[in-house]
Amino acid sequence: TMPRKRKLLAELSALQRSSSIPPSDALENLNTTPDGDSSPKSSKYFATEKKKSFQLEADFFSQPCISLAKSFLGQILVRRLPDGRELWGRIVETEAYLGGEDEASHSKGGKQTQRNAAMFMKPGTLYVYQIYGIYFCVNVSSQGEGAAVLLRSLEPLRGLDAMRELRSAARKGPAKPLKDWQLCNGPSKLCQAFGIDKAFDQRDLTQDAAIWMVPGHELPGEQDVVATTRIGVGNRGEWSHKPLRFYLRGNKFVSVVDKKIEREMAVRGPSPCS
Repeated sequence: TMPRKRKLLAELSALQRSSSIPPSDALENLNTTPDGDSSPKSSKYFATEKKKSFQLEADFFSQPCISLAKSFLGQILVRRLPDGRELWGRIVETEAYLGGEDEASHSKGGKQTQRNAAMFMKPGTLYVYQIYGIYFCVNVSSQGEGAAVLLRSLEPLRGLDAMRELRSAARKGPAKPLKDWQLCNGPSKLCQAFGIDKAFDQRDLTQDAAIWMVPGHELPGEQDVVATTRIGVGNRGEWSHKPLRFYLRGNKFVSVVDKKIEREMAVRGPSPCS
């Protein structure tokens, strides 16, 4: 196999000199056996390099909370299961939690605890917490003391069978098979489908081998993003009404649609600068 690898490496070098084709294509070839089967015997070095070459890095996460919540829309969350299968989901709904001043945030008043420590860590750190003693929600820290973005809903792209298995295992008793749009349309469903639990708390999305993000192909424009109130924050005064939930308009994988806001957007039409 060495002559073949040397040949492919030479091709890779040539591709890197030419900007027309991304080098990840050549790495894809190097990572497969002659019959085209993706093999566990693949060089670990090249598998890692392939992932690192196009994943979202630290500078992407290092932005203010509201900006990050909007920037997540259209990006892709990737989860590698222990058996090697990969789950891919496009982020279609988020919520921003702004830290100390935000009465609905776990870090309100700037209070740092063992539970919310990840919210005060570097941008791109996962904050996973449990609700009702059984379900998990996953957030990503941003710029700003104690600020983080809740991932609310994903559009499943790859590994849907595995997502169904994970969701079924978490549901009690026999149930109808879930439709695609039901797999990840809510923060706890998302965590079930992607096998995310408390063990993922404080992990770094730019360093972790089991979970990371890659850029989406079609990123939304401002006119495609609905900004509305967050869900389930209870009575938090003005913070209950601030438009800090963002979702992709017209996407059927969103958990809760705000028809009133969407009608208002339709009446306003596109802004002159869009």
